[in-house]
Amino acid sequence: MYAKKRVMIVDDHPLFRDGLRGLVSRSADYQAVGEAGSGTEALRQMEKCRPDLITMDISLPDMSGIDAAREIHRMAPHVKILMVSMHPRYEFIADAFKAGASGYVVKEATSARLIQAMDALSRGEFFLDGQVSQEVVQRIFSGSQADGGGSADERYTLLTPREQQVMRMIVEGATSRQIAESLDLTLKTVENHRTNLMRKLQVHNKLELVRYAARLGLIDLESWRGNEQ
Repeated sequence: MYAKKRVMIVDDHPLFRDGLRGLVSRSADYQAVGEAGSGTEALRQMEKCRPDLITMDISLPDMSGIDAAREIHRMAPHVKILMVSMHPRYEFIADAFKAGASGYVVKEATSARLIQAMDALSRGEFFLDGQVSQEVVQRIFSGSQADGGGSADERYTLLTPREQQVMRMIVEGATSRQIAESLDLTLKTVENHRTNLMRKLQVHNKLELVRYAARLGLIDLESWRGNEQ
């Protein structure tokens, strides 16, 4: 009898983790060996869970799933990483594969599609969800950039992990004082991170920063507008 592939599920939404865990548990070829709601927790559980495959959300509370995937790939290059995202955006997909992911599916994918992706990765193949447009696929494999002045994903990669973390908290509505308390930083350090990240991203105020984050798919702009009203 062959051993089932060990799967770790990384997503900050408990309901989505529950659904994916149920899907994995019903499969004859896979078993769920661990869950994490953040990138830091996923890294911490690697040695304990010893996964063969990881499903990784892109939007995590402490670091991006792409950053977590990059670190996991460095630690354990044999582990297959399947990125799961709300948005089939070029910037995310390209960066995910550069970080070491082998597959990318959108969260709206059917159960059969998710298993199909996991099967492909287990065979050592790459997998790209059929809902991803042909234009996106062509851009990934051609390496072309539409913006000659530097694309949005290029600027984002200039940020340190801490600056990315601060950026996410800013666009989610946290004040500098709240960020300082949450991350155990001084207010001056947070303000320095804020200044540096806005300079690197070439944005000048919070609204521009929110629009930039929306283009990357880090936030849903319509939901953000609703929260502001």
